[in-house]
Amino acid sequence: DIDQDRARALGVSSQELSAFLNSMLTGVTVTQMRAGDQLVDVVARAAGDERSRISALADINIHTSSGRYVPLAQLAKISFALEDTVIARRNRLPTVSVRADLRDGMQAPAVTAQIDPLLDALRAQLPPGFRIEAGGASEESAKGENSIKAVMPLMLVGVITLLMIQLQNVGRMLLVLLTAPLGLIGVALALLIFQVPFGFVANLGVIALSGMIMRNSVILVDQIEQDEKAGKPAWEAIIGSAVRRFRPIMLTAAAAILAMIPLTRSVFWGPMAVAIMGGLIVATLLTLWFLPALYAACYRVRPVDARTAGAAAKV
Repeated sequence: DIDQDRARALGVSSQELSAFLNSMLTGVTVTQMRAGDQLVDVVARAAGDERSRISALADINIHTSSGRYVPLAQLAKISFALEDTVIARRNRLPTVSVRADLRDGMQAPAVTAQIDPLLDALRAQLPPGFRIEAGGASEESAKGENSIKAVMPLMLVGVITLLMIQLQNVGRMLLVLLTAPLGLIGVALALLIFQVPFGFVANLGVIALSGMIMRNSVILVDQIEQDEKAGKPAWEAIIGSAVRRFRPIMLTAAAAILAMIPLTRSVFWGPMAVAIMGGLIVATLLTLWFLPALYAACYRVRPVDARTAGAAAKV
Protein backbone atom coordinates (compact mmCIF):
# COMPACT_ATOMS: atom_id res chain seq x y z
CA ASP A 1 0.00 0.00 0.00
CA ILE A 2 1.41 3.38 -1.04
CA ASP A 3 1.64 6.18 1.51
CA GLN A 4 0.10 8.85 -0.70
CA ASP A 5 0.98 11.79 1.57
CA ARG A 6 4.67 10.90 1.75
CA ALA A 7 4.81 10.04 -1.96
CA ARG A 8 3.37 13.45 -2.89
CA ALA A 9 5.80 15.16 -0.55
CA LEU A 10 8.71 13.48 -2.33
CA GLY A 11 7.24 14.16 -5.78
CA VAL A 12 6.52 10.54 -6.70
CA SER A 13 3.16 9.65 -8.26
CA SER A 14 1.46 6.26 -8.04
CA GLN A 15 1.76 5.86 -11.81
CA GLU A 16 5.52 6.48 -11.77
CA LEU A 17 6.00 4.11 -8.84
CA SER A 18 3.95 1.40 -10.56
CA ALA A 19 5.91 1.78 -13.81
CA PHE A 20 9.24 1.62 -11.96
CA LEU A 21 8.29 -1.52 -10.03
CA ASN A 22 6.97 -3.13 -13.20
CA SER A 23 10.29 -2.49 -14.97
CA MET A 24 12.23 -3.87 -12.00
CA LEU A 25 10.15 -7.02 -11.50
CA THR A 26 8.76 -7.82 -14.95
CA GLY A 27 11.34 -6.05 -17.07
CA VAL A 28 11.32 -3.54 -19.89
CA THR A 29 12.68 -3.94 -23.43
CA VAL A 30 15.62 -1.60 -23.91
CA THR A 31 16.86 -2.73 -27.33
CA GLN A 32 16.94 -5.64 -29.76
CA MET A 33 19.75 -7.80 -31.06
CA ARG A 34 19.89 -10.02 -34.12
CA ALA A 35 20.40 -13.74 -33.67
CA GLY A 36 20.62 -15.28 -37.12
CA ASP A 37 17.49 -14.22 -38.98
CA GLN A 38 15.52 -13.29 -35.85
CA LEU A 39 15.37 -10.21 -33.61
CA VAL A 40 15.67 -10.93 -29.88
CA ASP A 41 14.48 -8.44 -27.24
CA VAL A 42 17.00 -7.32 -24.62
CA VAL A 43 15.10 -6.93 -21.33
CA ALA A 44 16.42 -5.03 -18.32
CA ARG A 45 15.13 -5.98 -14.85
CA ALA A 46 16.35 -6.57 -11.32
CA ALA A 47 18.41 -9.60 -10.38
CA GLY A 48 16.61 -12.78 -9.45
CA ASP A 49 17.16 -12.57 -5.68
CA GLU A 50 15.93 -8.97 -5.61
CA ARG A 51 12.72 -9.97 -7.37
CA SER A 52 11.95 -13.04 -5.25
CA ARG A 53 12.52 -11.70 -1.68
CA ILE A 54 10.16 -9.20 -0.08
CA SER A 55 12.95 -7.88 2.14
CA ALA A 56 15.00 -7.08 -0.96
CA LEU A 57 12.07 -5.22 -2.51
CA ALA A 58 11.90 -2.93 0.51
CA ASP A 59 15.49 -1.79 -0.12
CA ILE A 60 14.93 -0.85 -3.78
CA ASN A 61 15.80 2.83 -4.26
CA ILE A 62 13.16 5.04 -5.86
CA HIS A 63 14.27 8.15 -7.77
CA THR A 64 12.32 11.24 -6.68
CA SER A 65 11.67 14.51 -8.50
CA SER A 66 14.29 16.26 -6.33
CA GLY A 67 16.99 13.92 -7.59
CA ARG A 68 17.25 11.97 -4.36
CA TYR A 69 16.86 8.22 -3.93
CA VAL A 70 14.70 6.82 -1.14
CA PRO A 71 14.02 3.17 -0.23
CA LEU A 72 10.68 1.76 -1.31
CA ALA A 73 9.89 0.95 2.33
CA GLN A 74 9.60 4.70 3.05
CA LEU A 75 6.92 5.14 0.40
CA ALA A 76 4.84 1.99 0.70
CA LYS A 77 3.97 -0.86 3.01
CA ILE A 78 5.12 -4.13 1.44
CA SER A 79 3.18 -7.31 2.25
CA PHE A 80 2.54 -10.70 0.68
CA ALA A 81 -0.99 -11.63 -0.44
CA LEU A 82 -2.68 -13.91 -2.96
CA GLU A 83 -4.91 -12.49 -5.68
CA ASP A 84 -6.44 -13.58 -8.96
CA THR A 85 -4.08 -13.16 -11.86
CA VAL A 86 -7.05 -12.57 -14.16
CA ILE A 87 -10.50 -11.31 -13.18
CA ALA A 88 -12.82 -12.85 -15.75
CA ARG A 89 -15.89 -10.83 -16.67
CA ARG A 90 -19.02 -11.77 -18.55
CA ASN A 91 -21.42 -9.03 -19.55
CA ARG A 92 -19.20 -6.70 -17.47
CA LEU A 93 -19.76 -8.78 -14.31
CA PRO A 94 -17.07 -10.74 -12.43
CA THR A 95 -17.48 -14.38 -13.36
CA VAL A 96 -16.24 -17.77 -12.23
CA SER A 97 -16.51 -20.35 -15.03
CA VAL A 98 -16.81 -24.10 -14.49
CA ARG A 99 -16.03 -26.06 -17.64
CA ALA A 100 -16.42 -29.73 -18.51
CA ASP A 101 -15.97 -31.97 -21.54
CA LEU A 102 -18.86 -34.13 -22.72
CA ARG A 103 -18.65 -37.83 -23.32
CA ASP A 104 -18.99 -39.12 -26.86
CA GLY A 105 -22.57 -39.04 -28.03
CA MET A 106 -23.72 -36.52 -25.41
CA GLN A 107 -25.21 -33.16 -26.31
CA ALA A 108 -24.82 -30.02 -24.21
CA PRO A 109 -28.57 -29.15 -24.11
CA ALA A 110 -29.42 -32.66 -22.88
CA VAL A 111 -26.77 -32.51 -20.14
CA THR A 112 -27.93 -29.03 -19.12
CA ALA A 113 -31.51 -30.29 -18.80
CA GLN A 114 -30.32 -33.11 -16.52
CA ILE A 115 -28.35 -30.89 -14.13
CA ASP A 116 -30.85 -28.00 -14.06
CA PRO A 117 -32.78 -29.47 -11.06
CA LEU A 118 -29.53 -29.59 -9.06
CA LEU A 119 -28.63 -26.06 -10.09
CA ASP A 120 -32.07 -24.80 -9.07
CA ALA A 121 -31.39 -25.97 -5.51
CA LEU A 122 -28.09 -24.06 -5.53
CA ARG A 123 -29.70 -20.95 -6.99
CA ALA A 124 -32.16 -20.86 -4.09
CA GLN A 125 -29.24 -20.66 -1.62
CA LEU A 126 -27.26 -17.95 -3.39
CA PRO A 127 -27.01 -14.51 -1.74
CA PRO A 128 -28.39 -11.46 -3.56
CA GLY A 129 -26.34 -10.40 -6.56
CA PHE A 130 -25.15 -13.92 -7.43
CA ARG A 131 -26.57 -16.19 -10.10
CA ILE A 132 -25.78 -19.37 -12.01
CA GLU A 133 -26.10 -19.45 -15.80
CA ALA A 134 -25.45 -22.12 -18.40
CA GLY A 135 -23.08 -21.08 -21.16
CA GLY A 136 -21.11 -22.66 -23.93
CA ALA A 137 -22.83 -24.93 -26.43
CA SER A 138 -26.17 -24.94 -24.61
CA GLU A 139 -26.28 -21.14 -24.60
CA GLU A 140 -25.38 -20.95 -28.29
CA SER A 141 -28.05 -23.57 -29.02
CA ALA A 142 -30.68 -21.47 -27.24
CA LYS A 143 -29.58 -18.37 -29.18
CA GLY A 144 -29.82 -20.31 -32.44
CA GLU A 145 -33.34 -21.52 -31.64
CA ASN A 146 -34.44 -17.99 -30.79
CA SER A 147 -33.00 -16.68 -34.06
CA ILE A 148 -34.92 -19.36 -35.98
CA LYS A 149 -38.16 -18.51 -34.19
CA ALA A 150 -37.66 -14.86 -35.06
CA VAL A 151 -37.48 -15.49 -38.83
CA MET A 152 -39.98 -18.37 -38.93
CA PRO A 153 -42.98 -16.18 -39.93
CA LEU A 154 -40.98 -14.60 -42.75
CA MET A 155 -39.84 -18.03 -43.91
CA LEU A 156 -43.43 -19.33 -44.02
CA VAL A 157 -44.54 -16.31 -46.03
CA GLY A 158 -41.70 -16.91 -48.49
CA VAL A 159 -42.55 -20.62 -48.85
CA ILE A 160 -46.24 -19.90 -49.43
CA THR A 161 -45.39 -17.21 -51.99
CA LEU A 162 -43.11 -19.53 -53.96
CA LEU A 163 -45.68 -22.34 -53.89
CA MET A 164 -48.37 -19.99 -55.19
CA ILE A 165 -46.09 -18.81 -57.99
CA GLN A 166 -45.36 -22.41 -58.98
CA LEU A 167 -48.81 -24.01 -58.55
CA GLN A 168 -51.05 -20.94 -59.07
CA ASN A 169 -53.81 -22.58 -57.05
CA VAL A 170 -54.64 -22.23 -53.36
CA GLY A 171 -55.97 -25.77 -53.06
CA ARG A 172 -52.87 -27.38 -54.54
CA MET A 173 -50.67 -25.14 -52.42
CA LEU A 174 -52.43 -26.34 -49.27
CA LEU A 175 -52.01 -29.96 -50.37
CA VAL A 176 -48.27 -29.46 -50.64
CA LEU A 177 -48.09 -27.76 -47.24
CA LEU A 178 -50.00 -30.64 -45.61
CA THR A 179 -47.32 -33.11 -46.67
CA ALA A 180 -44.53 -31.24 -44.84
CA PRO A 181 -45.34 -32.68 -41.35
CA LEU A 182 -45.16 -36.26 -42.66
CA GLY A 183 -41.44 -36.30 -41.99
CA LEU A 184 -41.93 -35.89 -38.23
CA ILE A 185 -42.95 -39.55 -38.00
CA GLY A 186 -39.65 -40.73 -39.42
CA VAL A 187 -37.69 -38.14 -37.43
CA ALA A 188 -39.13 -39.35 -34.13
CA LEU A 189 -38.52 -43.02 -34.98
CA ALA A 190 -34.94 -42.41 -36.14
CA LEU A 191 -34.01 -40.35 -33.08
CA LEU A 192 -35.46 -43.02 -30.78
CA ILE A 193 -33.70 -45.88 -32.57
CA PHE A 194 -30.30 -44.18 -32.59
CA GLN A 195 -30.77 -42.64 -29.11
CA VAL A 196 -30.07 -39.14 -30.40
CA PRO A 197 -31.46 -36.08 -28.55
CA PHE A 198 -33.75 -33.66 -30.33
CA GLY A 199 -31.81 -30.42 -30.02
CA PHE A 200 -31.07 -27.34 -32.07
CA VAL A 201 -29.13 -29.19 -34.77
CA ALA A 202 -31.88 -31.81 -35.16
CA ASN A 203 -34.35 -28.94 -35.46
CA LEU A 204 -32.32 -27.60 -38.38
CA GLY A 205 -32.63 -31.03 -39.98
CA VAL A 206 -36.42 -30.94 -39.62
CA ILE A 207 -36.57 -27.55 -41.34
CA ALA A 208 -34.40 -28.78 -44.22
CA LEU A 209 -36.47 -31.97 -44.39
CA SER A 210 -39.69 -29.99 -44.80
CA GLY A 211 -38.28 -28.33 -47.90
CA MET A 212 -37.27 -31.70 -49.40
CA ILE A 213 -40.74 -33.16 -48.78
CA MET A 214 -42.54 -30.17 -50.29
CA ARG A 215 -40.24 -30.33 -53.32
CA ASN A 216 -41.34 -33.93 -53.99
CA SER A 217 -44.98 -32.94 -53.48
CA VAL A 218 -44.67 -30.06 -55.94
CA ILE A 219 -43.21 -32.43 -58.54
CA LEU A 220 -46.10 -34.86 -58.08
CA VAL A 221 -48.86 -32.24 -58.06
CA ASP A 222 -47.40 -30.51 -61.11
CA GLN A 223 -47.30 -33.81 -63.00
CA ILE A 224 -50.98 -34.47 -62.17
CA GLU A 225 -51.90 -31.02 -63.45
CA GLN A 226 -49.96 -31.55 -66.69
CA ASP A 227 -51.66 -34.90 -67.32
CA GLU A 228 -55.10 -33.39 -66.75
CA LYS A 229 -54.32 -30.57 -69.20
CA ALA A 230 -53.22 -33.22 -71.70
CA GLY A 231 -56.77 -34.66 -71.64
CA LYS A 232 -56.41 -37.61 -69.30
CA PRO A 233 -59.18 -38.34 -66.80
CA ALA A 234 -58.40 -37.08 -63.32
CA TRP A 235 -58.25 -40.59 -61.81
CA GLU A 236 -55.82 -41.83 -64.44
CA ALA A 237 -53.75 -38.65 -64.11
CA ILE A 238 -53.37 -39.18 -60.36
CA ILE A 239 -52.37 -42.84 -60.65
CA GLY A 240 -50.16 -42.31 -63.70
CA SER A 241 -48.31 -39.38 -62.13
CA ALA A 242 -47.57 -41.35 -58.97
CA VAL A 243 -46.26 -44.27 -61.02
CA ARG A 244 -44.12 -42.17 -63.38
CA ARG A 245 -42.68 -39.97 -60.63
CA PHE A 246 -42.00 -42.88 -58.27
CA ARG A 247 -38.53 -43.61 -59.65
CA PRO A 248 -37.10 -40.05 -59.81
CA ILE A 249 -38.50 -39.16 -56.38
CA MET A 250 -37.11 -42.34 -54.80
CA LEU A 251 -33.70 -41.90 -56.44
CA THR A 252 -33.32 -38.30 -55.32
CA ALA A 253 -34.39 -39.26 -51.80
CA ALA A 254 -31.92 -42.16 -51.76
CA ALA A 255 -29.11 -39.85 -52.91
CA ALA A 256 -29.90 -37.38 -50.13
CA ILE A 257 -30.02 -40.17 -47.54
CA LEU A 258 -26.68 -41.63 -48.64
CA ALA A 259 -25.09 -38.17 -48.53
CA MET A 260 -26.08 -37.87 -44.85
CA ILE A 261 -24.40 -41.12 -43.76
CA PRO A 262 -20.90 -39.61 -43.18
CA LEU A 263 -22.41 -36.93 -40.92
CA THR A 264 -24.02 -39.48 -38.59
CA ARG A 265 -20.67 -40.08 -36.87
CA SER A 266 -20.26 -36.40 -36.05
CA VAL A 267 -21.17 -35.43 -32.49
CA PHE A 268 -22.42 -32.00 -33.58
CA TRP A 269 -24.01 -32.71 -36.97
CA GLY A 270 -25.10 -36.28 -36.20
CA PRO A 271 -28.62 -35.39 -34.94
CA MET A 272 -29.33 -33.38 -38.09
CA ALA A 273 -28.21 -36.24 -40.34
CA VAL A 274 -30.27 -38.81 -38.42
CA ALA A 275 -33.34 -36.56 -38.51
CA ILE A 276 -33.06 -36.00 -42.26
CA MET A 277 -32.43 -39.67 -43.04
CA GLY A 278 -35.28 -41.02 -40.91
CA GLY A 279 -37.73 -38.34 -41.95
CA LEU A 280 -36.92 -38.62 -45.65
CA ILE A 281 -37.33 -42.40 -45.73
CA VAL A 282 -40.79 -42.32 -44.16
CA ALA A 283 -41.98 -39.08 -45.75
CA THR A 284 -41.02 -40.12 -49.29
CA LEU A 285 -43.06 -43.32 -49.06
CA LEU A 286 -46.00 -41.59 -47.40
CA THR A 287 -45.95 -38.76 -49.93
CA LEU A 288 -46.31 -41.17 -52.85
CA TRP A 289 -49.33 -42.77 -51.14
CA PHE A 290 -50.81 -39.97 -49.06
CA LEU A 291 -50.68 -37.10 -51.56
CA PRO A 292 -52.53 -38.89 -54.42
CA ALA A 293 -55.21 -40.06 -51.98
CA LEU A 294 -55.53 -36.58 -50.49
CA TYR A 295 -55.69 -35.04 -53.96
CA ALA A 296 -58.47 -37.41 -54.98
CA ALA A 297 -60.40 -36.77 -51.77
CA CYS A 298 -60.11 -32.97 -51.94
CA TYR A 299 -61.14 -32.75 -55.60
CA ARG A 300 -63.69 -35.59 -55.28
CA VAL A 301 -62.09 -37.68 -57.99
CA ARG A 302 -63.68 -41.12 -58.41
CA PRO A 303 -62.38 -44.10 -60.38
CA VAL A 304 -63.87 -44.50 -63.85
CA ASP A 305 -65.20 -48.04 -64.43
CA ALA A 306 -65.54 -49.73 -67.82
CA ARG A 307 -69.27 -49.04 -68.21
CA THR A 308 -68.87 -45.34 -67.49
CA ALA A 309 -65.99 -45.12 -69.91
CA GLY A 310 -68.03 -46.93 -72.63
CA ALA A 311 -71.01 -44.63 -72.13
CA ALA A 312 -68.77 -41.60 -72.33
CA ALA A 313 -67.28 -42.93 -75.57
CA LYS A 314 -70.74 -43.40 -77.18
CA VAL A 315 -71.78 -39.90 -76.27
